[in-house]
Amino acid sequence: MIDGTWRRASYDAVMDPTASQQEIEHGHSPAAIAERLKDGPTVSYLRDWVLGGIDGAVTTFAVVAGVAGAELSIGVILILGAANLIADGFSMAAGNYSGVKAEKDDYQRLREMESRHIALTPEGEREEIRQIFAAKGFEGDDLERAVEIITESHDRWISVMLEEEFGAPKVERSAIMAGAATFAAFFICGAVPLLPFLFGAGANALAAAVVMTGFVFLGIGAMKSKWSTARWWTSALETFTIGMAAAGFAYVIGALLKGWVGV
Repeated sequence: MIDGTWRRASYDAVMDPTASQQEIEHGHSPAAIAERLKDGPTVSYLRDWVLGGIDGAVTTFAVVAGVAGAELSIGVILILGAANLIADGFSMAAGNYSGVKAEKDDYQRLREMESRHIALTPEGEREEIRQIFAAKGFEGDDLERAVEIITESHDRWISVMLEEEFGAPKVERSAIMAGAATFAAFFICGAVPLLPFLFGAGANALAAAVVMTGFVFLGIGAMKSKWSTARWWTSALETFTIGMAAAGFAYVIGALLKGWVGV
């Protein structure tokens, strides 16, 4: 009943000419569909940006809060904060670059393996296609026709096998773009906690850093909600809570270490 209600609501939203943009995200005329599909799926680097932005703000703010908790000088805060921006930002970007490149290398390995299997045991690979589409509900002549269409093109055959058997993505992400997005977000968001100390906010620098970084967390969370089903304020508060908790821990640790080591 729930499924039927959802389907009916979806159908009504599409058929209602007064439906809002939030209810119908795309045009559904033949021309609009053709235009949307002609270039295939788009590549998104949103997760790289969100990952870099949150980590940059959290780690730099944690450094600032920890050093402030230990009551060290503004010069120490700026030096450690800048070192974190460059070193940790580069480390994250390099790690993300390596991870995406490893995925691409693995994709190429699987592609070569499937090409080899098709050359050596074509009937076995056709049977795999047959079983894949049978599981989707194809049967009889429709199933055999689907197998014929898929396997008559070598590239299409390999692509279907990679997507269905190994869950390979349909879009290829650039390792350089992923790394660059991570570093840019890390540097931009991570620089915010340092600004009050850099521009001489004095005794109010830490309070200003808390407020400014809080807004960064809220902004990242709100932006992230555009690509999820979560309400913007829920996503914003979740990111804000995570970031502030990390900074709070760092501040407490800095204060404790100050007492222990007698800084």
